Amino acid sequence: MTILLANSCANIVPPSGGPRDSLPPRLVIANPKDSATNVKTKNILLTFNEFVSLQSPENIIYSPVPKNTPQVDYKLRNVTVRFRDSLEENTTYSIDFGNSIIDVNESNVAKNFRYVFSTGPSIDFNTYQGKVLVAETGKVDSTLIIVLHKNTSDSAIKKLSPRFFTRINGKGEFKFNNLPAGTFAAYVVDGKSYNKIFDSTALFAFRDALVEIGNYNELDTFYAFTQSIIKNVKATDPSGSLPPSLRDDKRLRYLTILDNGMQDLLSDFKMVFNRKIFSLDTGKVRLTNNEDVVQNGYTVSLDSLRKTLILRYSWKENTTYKLIIQKDAVLDSNAISLSRADTLLLSTRKETEYGSVRFRFLNVDTAQHAVLQLFQNEEQVASYPINQNDIQIRRFKPGSYELRILYDANKNGKWDTGSFTPIKKQPEKVFFIPRQLNIRANWDNETTIALQ
Repeated sequence: MTILLANSCANIVPPSGGPRDSLPPRLVIANPKDSATNVKTKNILLTFNEFVSLQSPENIIYSPVPKNTPQVDYKLRNVTVRFRDSLEENTTYSIDFGNSIIDVNESNVAKNFRYVFSTGPSIDFNTYQGKVLVAETGKVDSTLIIVLHKNTSDSAIKKLSPRFFTRINGKGEFKFNNLPAGTFAAYVVDGKSYNKIFDSTALFAFRDALVEIGNYNELDTFYAFTQSIIKNVKATDPSGSLPPSLRDDKRLRYLTILDNGMQDLLSDFKMVFNRKIFSLDTGKVRLTNNEDVVQNGYTVSLDSLRKTLILRYSWKENTTYKLIIQKDAVLDSNAISLSRADTLLLSTRKETEYGSVRFRFLNVDTAQHAVLQLFQNEEQVASYPINQNDIQIRRFKPGSYELRILYDANKNGKWDTGSFTPIKKQPEKVFFIPRQLNIRANWDNETTIALQ
């Protein structure tokens, strides 16, 4: 009987029935009280109006950053925090629980719950806020964190823990509260970094000047970048896309790359071989029309890996071409040629299968060297320098495109990263346009973009 009674009391069972609880836990008692001053104890007791638990306690932010992480526990309606380090004199402490405190019954979250106290006679109320964007994309990466160093030497971010840090939200925004007045160095680092220090292989950002907390009320924007590292980058082998039967064939074989069996008017024609081409005789590759008249203005070349033959030509719409390739037009390193001469029929798409698009730009400033970039699946498919108010593209492939504006400081047509060491240089900035451009076939599409 005693054993049964002990087991029946082991778990707390919430009452059944009645309306669902949708309210978050509410703090009813704090010891010391919230925003208390002249605090000497290292133990904090927070009592809520219902049973609570903690989720992801490792995400709790303690400010200033302690050397040893405080011990945090929960039981029934209470959450306790025990500081392992000695508390500093005349210092404002804050504990940002974020969304860690939830009720037991329905997992309602006490969102952005913070507790503040001071070991001195007053509470610090200074703030510092702003935004963080990824420089290359203009998008938000919510895994990044902002750190403040009291040691303003450049070496501090490479080897020391910060004095303060905070996370960014889904909009890229951050805000420090209850900061002391003073001079700090501000940085952005990878939130997964245990020591919160500079890593040249991870996203990072820095402020050109020190920030004067207490005398600075502007919103700062950081542009995070990965510092360039000299390394060997191997180009993707196009023959990897060949089926095994072709890739492993001892004969010299190829596969043509077409758009659903048709030649795209906007693309080069490509033939991918199963082995590297040692020699190419362009005179033995001819492009004719359907009446066998040789066309003018086409070029034939190999890619850098010498596995793809590229034919460049200004295609006419709804036209059939013949590509005549002689048996010995290409040879591999063993002087093996194609097994026979071949004639390929290439049919181009109709003009009506494409859409036209007109971009209208507001606030054009040619001194900023803005470039319109179009992306699909994070791959850039087109770019246009913005040096006038309107750009008209007569022929564009239908589909949905992501738009970005690159501010091309060095005018090389592509985004360039920044550097922190040995030379400080901010990355080029990209403005992400939060709407898709949907281009319809046989349709005059138009969009207006306001430049920053």
